[in-house]
Amino acid sequence: MPLRRRTVFGFGRKKMEKKASQKQGAQQRALDIVKALLCAYVVTGILLLILTLLLYKAGLSEDNVNAGILLTYVISTFSGGFVIGKLTGVKKFLWGLLTGVVYFILLLLISLGVYHSLQSDLSGIAVTLLLCAGGGMLGGMIS
Repeated sequence: MPLRRRTVFGFGRKKMEKKASQKQGAQQRALDIVKALLCAYVVTGILLLILTLLLYKAGLSEDNVNAGILLTYVISTFSGGFVIGKLTGVKKFLWGLLTGVVYFILLLLISLGVYHSLQSDLSGIAVTLLLCAGGGMLGGMIS
C-alpha cells in the first residue's frame, strides 16, 4: 500500500478555512454586541421617557431623578447583557460585562459630545461604570 504524501496545499487550505471561520465568528460576535447595545439603548429611551413623565407629573426631586437615571442604566445594561448572553451561549457573564462596559463608553462619548465636558466628578463616573458593567454581567449570568 503506497504512502500518501501530505501536500503543503492541504495544510494551507485548512489554515485558511480556520482563519475564515474565525473571522466569520468575530463578525458574528460584533453583530451580537451591536444587537445587545441596540436593545439596551431602546430600553434606556423607554425608561428615560417614563422618568420624564414622572418628573413632569409628580414633580420628583433632583435626588429621585438621579436615582432613577442610575436605575435606568442598570436595567438597560441588564437587558443588553441578557440579550448578548442568549445570543452567544458561552461565557455569558464576560460578554455581558463587555456589553456593559461598551454601553458606558458610548454613554460617556455621547455626554462628551453634547456637553463638551464631564458633568460628574471622577467618583460618580466610576460608580456609573461599575453599575453598567455589573448590570451587563448580571444580565449575562441570568440568561
